[in-house]
Amino acid sequence: MGGCFSDVRGGQQAIGGGQERPFEANSNPNNGVAGQNDAVQFFHRARGLHPLFTQLELSFSASNLIDRDITSKSDPMVVVFAKKRDGKLQELGRTEVILNSLNPLWINKVTIAYQFEMVQPLVFYVYDVDTKFHNTPVQMLNLKDQDFLGEANCVLSEIVTKHSRSLTLNLRGKNARRSMRNLGTLTVHAEETVASRSAVEIVFRCSNLTNTDLFSKSDPFLRISRVVESGGYVPICKTEAIDNNLNPIWKPLCLSMKQFGSKDNPLIIECFDFNANGNHVLIGKIQKSVADLEKLCIEKIGANFVFPLSHRHPDKVLKGQLYVDRFLEKEQFSFVDYISSGFELNFMVAVDFTASNGDPRNRDSLHYIDPSGRLNSYQQAIMEAGEVIHFYDSDKRFPAWGFGGRTMNGGVSHCFNLNGSATSFEVEGVEGIMAAYASALHNVSLAGPTLFGQVINNAAQIAGDSLSHHNNKYYVLLIITDGVLTDIQETKDALVRASDLPFSILIVGVGAADFTQMEILDADNGLRLESSTGRVATRDIVQFVPMREVQSGQKCVAEALLEELPTQFLTYMRSRDIKPGTFSSAPPQIS
Repeated sequence: MGGCFSDVRGGQQAIGGGQERPFEANSNPNNGVAGQNDAVQFFHRARGLHPLFTQLELSFSASNLIDRDITSKSDPMVVVFAKKRDGKLQELGRTEVILNSLNPLWINKVTIAYQFEMVQPLVFYVYDVDTKFHNTPVQMLNLKDQDFLGEANCVLSEIVTKHSRSLTLNLRGKNARRSMRNLGTLTVHAEETVASRSAVEIVFRCSNLTNTDLFSKSDPFLRISRVVESGGYVPICKTEAIDNNLNPIWKPLCLSMKQFGSKDNPLIIECFDFNANGNHVLIGKIQKSVADLEKLCIEKIGANFVFPLSHRHPDKVLKGQLYVDRFLEKEQFSFVDYISSGFELNFMVAVDFTASNGDPRNRDSLHYIDPSGRLNSYQQAIMEAGEVIHFYDSDKRFPAWGFGGRTMNGGVSHCFNLNGSATSFEVEGVEGIMAAYASALHNVSLAGPTLFGQVINNAAQIAGDSLSHHNNKYYVLLIITDGVLTDIQETKDALVRASDLPFSILIVGVGAADFTQMEILDADNGLRLESSTGRVATRDIVQFVPMREVQSGQKCVAEALLEELPTQFLTYMRSRDIKPGTFSSAPPQIS
């Protein structure tokens, strides 16, 4: 099905053909298993960590899965784990959910770093996603709430050393390892990723498609697969489904060289009639390379679909034709391409001084300063996040504010200079932030309410003012808070206004509060924020990081903070066609 969603609307969405993601999540080069994040890799390599690995993509298909649903078929999803030395499982990634299918062919890949000198055990869980979780992105699904369909395990080298680079595994129950019940099979295919900036944007349309519906017209979508060396094929993307249309025009697809391999590599393009029950009907298929598709565009001609018959008969040539209305070659630059060529990240910091943090004189306060030197939650967040932002900040000078506190003039301020200065809001380095924070606790009383709006507006103004001078700066506001927000709509309004600027926000949550509001601002459910006037955010600019996940070891700090920043940065640059250039400023250096 399409997108991440386990409902009919989600099934009709396109997947795999948008702007290439600059990285895969869950990337920690120290564990030797996960996918790549340019920003994290750059950070670790600058510290002398140069892990040797080959980047692989794992793709999945399954056969004869058990049916957990009563009135329909299972809606399966694969979750991939690395088994660590202590036996614990670390999640590497998830496929999309396939609607109503016991023989699914997933499009979303899971990226993994293959190190031949290491034994890398993998565990695969297959789940039936419950229909009550419609409209929930796969990354936000609680696996405990889903029906378990089976598990399989292998060592990564078992897949890589196969001639076909494909391994078929029998699925088994969690608590019935010796059970003879057939739970189906899972096939895992591994391919080395292609490092290339080349991509093509294609607009497909069709004419005179065969109507496979009885009382209406077909709801067509295209699925594009790459032919691999073994003779099989791996799906790389699909278009959205268009209702009741035999002459559809689909939204543009952006395919990277990483997906199609080379312009001469054959692609299989299949046209299906979408059905909500998962039994999509093949309308026709065609085999063309990217070079062939370019030729169709140049010559403004169509290519006829064929319908496969039995082995004894040739394929039936259909009246329906595939056209390429637009074929545009482009370069997709990486996050590191921009940073290395002189683009600068400028960080700003804002600290929560509201009363919900607790009286700083009490030991259970999040702001309590321990005489023994033990860092409180805010100090830990500043130090741990500071290591990352200090590396990426070009001048090591941070605008630093507090909010929600009663300052020395007696009034509650929702954006005051952390260093206490009436004229200057910048501090020097992480040490400057720590010193200003400690001083502010002596001079500012905790108050409230918790309002983000003014801090965001001030930071956004700095980002906006920079546009008149240069376009090689990008601003990141780091907000450290205990998570109790009272101006949710005003904050949404500020974020929507700021979404047009070279600007992102990292919200770091400290303590054990309910961070539901922060997760809403993060907009990881695929729905962009909407202002009180109905304006929709141009892009997602918020990343929320609960420090308790970092401190529990679930994520490293660099991974957690930089998880979405490269995507947000690249989305801004690409939307304005800003390309890496040569500037006088140098990339970040370690002092």
